[in-house]
Amino acid sequence: MATTLLRKTVLTAAGIAATAGGIAGPAIAAHASPAETGRTAQVTTDRKGHGERELNVRYEAQPNFYYCGPAATRNALSVQGKAIDVDAMAKEMGTTENGTNSVNDITPVLNKETGKDVYHSVEIKTPKADDAQTEKLRADIVRTVDEG
Repeated sequence: MATTLLRKTVLTAAGIAATAGGIAGPAIAAHASPAETGRTAQVTTDRKGHGERELNVRYEAQPNFYYCGPAATRNALSVQGKAIDVDAMAKEMGTTENGTNSVNDITPVLNKETGKDVYHSVEIKTPKADDAQTEKLRADIVRTVDEG
């Protein structure tokens, strides 16, 4: 159940992935595949000349099979120079061997660690995001990175 809930939700900006603080998602979205040259050109146009961005993610692999949420959150917060213990974060999120119940358990931790109320959870109610949802996520990520 925890996996299904996580799959049906998007953290806009750790991703997991993307939020108003824009840490997790931008690192993923910044690497469009070469086959999507038209899409890449559109993103560049949407960015109003800002060019590409590279975020300094200090990646650390998750230490076990059920720490996806805490590990992704730790990696996302590393962009802001935060060094957070993944075990402490997992405890705060209520993560067990069944995983983290919901992105709604991750968002408050992101906001607490950044000292801001900029992260929010967005639910995708279908098993797969449609084109409009995907484009909104992409636009949110680009805007967030451009805004710092």
